[in-house]
Amino acid sequence: MQEPYSAYHLLRARRQPGDRAQSHVCGHNRGMGRLGDWVAGVFRRPARLLHIASDVGHGPPVILVHGIASSSVTFAELVPLLQASHRCISIDILGFGRSPVPPNAEYTLEEHVEWLQRTISSLKLKEPFVLVGHSLGALITARYTALHQGRVDKLVLVGPPIYISPEAIGNQAVRARVAAYLRAYEFIRANKDFTIRNATVLARLLRIGDRFEITEANWVPFVSSLEKCIESQTVVSDIAGIHRPIEIVYGALDAFVAPGGLDVVERMSHVRVHRVEVNDHLIRRRLAREIARVIN
Repeated sequence: MQEPYSAYHLLRARRQPGDRAQSHVCGHNRGMGRLGDWVAGVFRRPARLLHIASDVGHGPPVILVHGIASSSVTFAELVPLLQASHRCISIDILGFGRSPVPPNAEYTLEEHVEWLQRTISSLKLKEPFVLVGHSLGALITARYTALHQGRVDKLVLVGPPIYISPEAIGNQAVRARVAAYLRAYEFIRANKDFTIRNATVLARLLRIGDRFEITEANWVPFVSSLEKCIESQTVVSDIAGIHRPIEIVYGALDAFVAPGGLDVVERMSHVRVHRVEVNDHLIRRRLAREIARVIN
């Protein structure tokens, strides 16, 4: 993504061909160089970082990355279980929570990971950390770990929406179920008013409040991330290429965890899968306790 010109670049762009020679005659060539550097420093755009929603506790760092149409409130039940023994850092992903919503963002997986990488680098952590991703955050953190394996001690994927192509699934019932998921996502993207209206009703009925919220304000990040990260994903190959321990934790009632993809990754030697009964997609108390257990 190309950065807009700084004031220094604009000054340089406006120079005429004879400007350099004139500066040399006046003896200001070096001075202008130093002045240009100073101007560039003053007007340089601040680093583009995600919003760090909370940074609490002491001990080995744990970085928490939420999912689509949500924010770091996702981890409200988990952080109190960890902060006595860990430094818990909750980050809002691009386009959601209080993170930036750039007008030219495309919300590809690569873009989500790029923003996450810059934000984590800004923390200047001196030791490997545990990285936790929920839902879409699981796909983002899996790709981050595949690219930056030396930074991550352990990867914890919570309720990961792992979908493989229906054509690659031999079981007819599983193939039909995965195809139905993908058709539903296409319908959601194509029907904005219906989706926003019913997401509000669903959130009210399930008493999940701002843990899942689709609005006019986050519609573009939502549909773009849905199409370019969840519907078009490479998480299976990302997980296969990771050489760090991976823990997958999901609720038995999680409607977003489809069979097929999960069956593939749980056969990998570095992956352990934990099924939590009587829990859905949200990180409620029972699921939070299991996540805390695998982190510790």
